[in-house]
Amino acid sequence: MKIKEIQNDIIEEFSLFEDWKEKYEYIIELGNSIKIIDKKNKIESNLIKGCQSKLWLHAELKNGKVIYSADSEAIITKGIAAILLRVFSNQTAKDILDGDIKYIDEIGLKEHLSPTRANGLVSMIKQIKYYALAYNN
Repeated sequence: MKIKEIQNDIIEEFSLFEDWKEKYEYIIELGNSIKIIDKKNKIESNLIKGCQSKLWLHAELKNGKVIYSADSEAIITKGIAAILLRVFSNQTAKDILDGDIKYIDEIGLKEHLSPTRANGLVSMIKQIKYYALAYNN
C-alpha cells in the first residue's frame, strides 16, 4: 500500500471518534500492535533524543524496503510511534523521503500533545527520515 493511501486510512479511522479521549484510547491500542524492536537493538544509539520517555527506533533494509521497529516505556509514545511506523515502514527509502506528514495535522495529533511529546514526535519523524536517507541509493 502506498504512503498516501495509508495516511488516508488513518485520517478516516480518527474521524470515527467523537472526542480526544477516544482517540487517545485508539492510539494506545495501536501501540499494542507495533512491531517491537529486538532486544539487541534496544541500545543507546537507537534512543530518540528529545522524547519525554524512552523510545527506541531501529531500521533495516529488506528487499529494497525500509522496515522499522520500535518500543517505548510510555503507552502514548508507543502509540504515536505505531502511527508513524504504519505509514513509513515497509516502504522504499525514496518514498519515505518524499512522503509528507500532513496527516499528523489532519488528525489533530500535534495540537493534542504536550510540548515535550510534540518535540518527541518531531524527533521520531526526523529519525525515520534519517534512516531512509541512509538507505537511499
